[in-house]
Parts: sequence; structure tokens; C-alpha cells
Amino acid sequence: MSPSGLIRSTWLLYFSKPAGDRQLLKAIKGRTIRSIVEIGVGDASRIGKVLEVLGWNNQPEPIRYTGIDLFEARPASQPRMPLKSAFQHFKETGAKFQLVPGDPYSALARTANSLAGTDLLLIGSDQLGESLDRAMSYLPRMIHGETLIFQEEYERTSSKHAYRKIAVDEIQKRANAMKSRRAA
Repeated sequence: MSPSGLIRSTWLLYFSKPAGDRQLLKAIKGRTIRSIVEIGVGDASRIGKVLEVLGWNNQPEPIRYTGIDLFEARPASQPRMPLKSAFQHFKETGAKFQLVPGDPYSALARTANSLAGTDLLLIGSDQLGESLDRAMSYLPRMIHGETLIFQEEYERTSSKHAYRKIAVDEIQKRANAMKSRRAA
């Protein structure tokens, strides 16, 4: 790695903001990740860092990225991100990307089968609620035993971001709980 690359990697892994992103970046560093699904893209800065870190692995094929978000339909409490702006941002990353407008449940109902083999699943802190709970039934068909799953947690009082790693087994349990709740 070049001296400037070493400085950049050190900055990303140990000094970048928000500090919670560092945990995520360290977890993916050196991993072979071919497919990413992000539920709740936020301001799109997180995925830029993720793609940069994954780019250090010199993977021969582009990474497949799917971003699921409400985009223009976000609630007034969240900053808007027009789909056109998101498209322009992701085009610059060099990843093979797909943007899916909608809440987690409706978006995954349309796309989950095409997302099989997801290596990294990121769930934004703004995606909690009934739609995400219902979407859990689609996740098992997308992931595999080695999938890394992270759910962002945001503490509003201290403005701190952190990522909780979720085991594949926990996703299966949540999906089963949703199925049995619907059956009842």
C-alpha cells in the first residue's frame, strides 16, 4: 500500500466520523464481500466508506449494491434524499448498484428473491418499526451462513452511532416469530 493509502486507511479505520462507523469498517476489512444490501441509506456517506474499504481487496468483479430507502417519501423528521441525487452519488462509486424506493417490507417483497447471496446486510437506525419487523420474513432467503449483518443504533441524547452485529440465527428466529404472529 502506498504511503497515502496507508494514511487514508488509518484515518478511515481509527479517526473517521461518526466514530460508530469505524466498528463496521474494521469488521469488513479484509473480507470478501460481493453483495451488499443496505436498508435505509441515510445520507449515503456510510456506504461510500464501506465500498472504499472493500476496494482495498482488489476484487476482480464490481460489488453488487442494493439500497432500499423511502428517498423522497421520508418522514419530515428525516432529511430528504431525492432518488435522482442518490442515483448520481452511487454512480460515482463504481459499484453495480440498484436503488429500490419503498419501506423495507414492500421493497423486499418485490426484490428479496433477486438478492440471494447477500454477503453484507446493513440496517439503518431509522428503519425500526412494523415495516422492518414484517420484512424479516424475507431476509432468510437473501442471506447465507457467512453473511455479516449489522443494525445501526443511534442514541439521540448523545448523538452516538454504533452497530450491533446480528447473528444469522437471530434473523431466522425473527422471521419465524413474524410467520407465527401472522398465522395466529
